[in-house]
Amino acid sequence: MLVPFILLGQNLTFSDGPYIFIKKDRLVEKSLINGKVITKDLEINKYDTIYYPAKSSFSNVKKIAALSDIHGQFDLLITLLKNNKIIDSNLNWSFNKGHLVIVGDVFDRGDKVNQILWLLYKLEIQAKNMGGRLHFLLGNHEYMVLQKDLRYINRKYRFSAKSLDLKYDELYGKETILGRWLRSKPTIIKINNTVFTHGGVSKKFIKNRGVDFDEINDLMRNNIDFSPKKMKSRDYYKLYNSEESLVWYRDYFKEYGDDLSEKDISEILKNLNSKHIVVGHCPYDEIIPLYNNRIFGVDSSIQKGIYGEVLFIENDQFSRGKLNGKLIRIESDAQ
Repeated sequence: MLVPFILLGQNLTFSDGPYIFIKKDRLVEKSLINGKVITKDLEINKYDTIYYPAKSSFSNVKKIAALSDIHGQFDLLITLLKNNKIIDSNLNWSFNKGHLVIVGDVFDRGDKVNQILWLLYKLEIQAKNMGGRLHFLLGNHEYMVLQKDLRYINRKYRFSAKSLDLKYDELYGKETILGRWLRSKPTIIKINNTVFTHGGVSKKFIKNRGVDFDEINDLMRNNIDFSPKKMKSRDYYKLYNSEESLVWYRDYFKEYGDDLSEKDISEILKNLNSKHIVVGHCPYDEIIPLYNNRIFGVDSSIQKGIYGEVLFIENDQFSRGKLNGKLIRIESDAQ
């Protein structure tokens, strides 16, 4: 039976997937092809079914790229990564030993979330095999979906879930390949002298939780599957899901928060034993350097599907990789 996808008043059939579910002795792949549900069994060893968390700190990395808030915009992401030589024309890793950091928010809004997740899944393996790394950090929208807050999913995915007789969050449940992979991901990492997290690190968070990133990531992973109602009854919620949390914090940006002082930023960085923090969550038309290049906002409004940028860090120099691949060096205020 074909499932209609209503878009701008038109009746369309659509495709989505795959979603791969883990059974006791096999994998079950479900896809929608032209609106029809296609199911097939796969060998249990077709994909890994256990995903171990990576460490939270990395050193001696010569080249880093970072971007955030893709929000289902697969086609724009491909153009950005190709033109900046992070992937090749066949969508394979070409960043060699470099590290690419996705600073959260692949989920919600756009209609090609699943394609992006599978691309990142593949690139993560390829990068590691070449001596590089792909780091996918969880943002507030990853946590929202995994915790059953589905307010912002694209309506295409409401049709997909209904067609598969599941709730959308169940497509990424604990007994799916992508669900287990997502649950292994960190929320904060440090590469060389730069910290990466989706929203930001507040003084209040440091005071109450410290700066042991491995411990913080483990705790957040262990709390992913609590319902919002259950979480709100625990002290954990105030620290990890409030406006002071790593995935919701906005106060580095005066348009969105309180606009911290230079002294505040110095104190935060000193406690983190870091020189820079890279965050997403607050959209601008391009990558934004703040506080004399100590804070970088890399949410360049990819979610709109029109334009986006990638931040490059090499030899402690920062550059904006534009959508066409042109590199613009970001000068320090002190220079």
